[in-house]
Formats: sequence, structure tokens, C-alpha cells
Amino acid sequence: MRFGLRLIEYLGPVPELVRLAVAGEKAGFDSVWFPHDTFMRHTWVTTSAVATATERIEIGSVGTNPYTTHPLELATYAATLDELSGGRFILGIGLHTLDMIGWAGVDATDYLQRHREAVHLIRGLWRGEVMEYDGEVFQWGPECYLRFKPLRPDIPIYLSAFGEDFLRLSGEIGDGSLPMITPPASAKQMIAPIREGLAARPDPAPDYVVSGCGWLSLSKEKAAASEVMKNLAAYFGPYLEDRALRTIGLGASDFAPLRELVDAGQMEEARARVTPNMLRLGIAGTPAEVIDQIHELKDAGVNEVNLGGPLGPDPEEAIRLMGEEVIPAFRN
Repeated sequence: MRFGLRLIEYLGPVPELVRLAVAGEKAGFDSVWFPHDTFMRHTWVTTSAVATATERIEIGSVGTNPYTTHPLELATYAATLDELSGGRFILGIGLHTLDMIGWAGVDATDYLQRHREAVHLIRGLWRGEVMEYDGEVFQWGPECYLRFKPLRPDIPIYLSAFGEDFLRLSGEIGDGSLPMITPPASAKQMIAPIREGLAARPDPAPDYVVSGCGWLSLSKEKAAASEVMKNLAAYFGPYLEDRALRTIGLGASDFAPLRELVDAGQMEEARARVTPNMLRLGIAGTPAEVIDQIHELKDAGVNEVNLGGPLGPDPEEAIRLMGEEVIPAFRN
């Protein structure tokens, strides 16, 4: 089992995120990830800062997408950051929802074909090929090639995906997948189409990584861990897939009142509406309880648990507990 640390911007400004990434490296995490969410701090800047502050840990983006950023920019960003980090970058490309880019009037109805073509074009650029191309989405001329040689021609690409078709595509064309496992009970449901995509590949992918993106709240005190999970449940719960929510007896309609409150700027009122069952959207509890929940994810087919969200009442303490008690339980 690999361990990823996903640092969302609510944990603090960029210097604080860099400091937590360094703490994650010291704690033994294999990778550190930064969501590229609409209208939030820019992942490219944060990942670049982390690359210069760390030595071993792999660095990834979650949800950089070929709508708000052109594939040629994604290709050069990834290759440049891979060079800066000494070959430690993972390009996480995709979307976990269409809603957020829709705020800016972006029509993403062609997301399957757009991601298929974008991945093809990006990989070709890294290999040093001239990517003259006439696709359904992208049309490139003979001038489309990199003017520098990437450190690695095969930087890993993981797809952030939602829905069965997109998850299947992530298995078919990715080096890994970044499915949301919120709630953790939905992990088997998310992984099934990924495996179908893997089976459809012309080439085997023995090193394929299912990096399940879950929410973590870890503390020595269970009640404290549960309390801080409320903010994420209130804000992000309305954007989760209905079929995933049904695995814990909830549905999108249960979160509709919370979304109205959040949209109206009434976060405290939305937080107060979070029910105990909604707290099952994440992995919360003491180190022993978190270990048990991660074992369940491993049994479901997750081979990298990608832990984000609040992390705990004290994020730095949560990272320390992961390094001292949780990660060693899977390494010894």
C-alpha cells in the first residue's frame, strides 16, 4: 500500500502547504498531491515550491484539466516540473465534477474524447514527436513539438475521473487513476469500471496505481476527528456522485439544503445540518480506527490511499500520527 497526502488550500496559504508537504515527506508518505480546483490557489506554483523544498516524495496534481488549460501547456508544465523535481512529478489530469468549471461557462460535454486526445498529444510531445494531429477536439499543425528534451519521456499520467465511462477510460489510457472514494464504502464501485478499462488495454499495466482520493480526519480523540469532518461534508458533499452516496444510504437530495446554505454564504448553518451518517463520507477516528478503514480500502483494490481533506483537528499532528502509527502498520 502506497500513501499519498493531498493538501487542499483550506489548510492554509502556500508557505503552510509547503511546510506540510515537507512534514509528509519526513513522515514517510510516498506522494503529495495538490487539487487544481476552480478559482483556488494555482497548483503549478505550489507544486513548484514543494519541488524545491523536498527531496524524495513524488509530487502530483489532481484535476488539472484540458479545458481551463490547453494540453500544450499541461505538457510543458509537467515536463518542466519533472525536471525541477528530479523526475518526481505525476500529472493528474481530469475532473471530478463538471459543476465547477461550469461556473465559468465552460461546456465540458465532450470530456471523454477531450481527455483521450489530450493524453495522446501530451505523451507524444514528451517523446519528442511532431504532433501534427486532426482530431475531433484538437487540430494541431506541423509546428507542434517541444523545443526541449524532457527529463523523462514517460512521466506518469493519472486520470481524475467520475462516472463509469470516465473511470473506464482512466483504466484504459492512464498510468493510474484518481477516483474519489467519498465515501470509502464506494471504493469497490469506483474500481470496477477502472478494471474494465485495464482489461481493454492492448498492453498490460502491471504497475497501474489506483490512488483512491479520500478525506481524512485523524486524532487521538475520536470526537475531535469527527467534528472537523463537518466542513468538508457540508461544502463538497453536494458535488459527490449519487451512486456513491447510496452506498451509505444517502443521496444527492440529502445534500441539497446544505448546498443552498453554502451558496448563500451560510457555512455555519450548513455545518450544523451535517448528520452523523454524512460523516461517513471520510476516514475519521483514532489511529487504530483509521488503520482498520485503510485495510478495507486495500481489500477493495486501492493500492495508494490518497488522503486529503482536513487531515485532523491539527493537520501537522495528523501527519505525525500517520508516520508514527498508521503507515508503519502497512510496512512491517
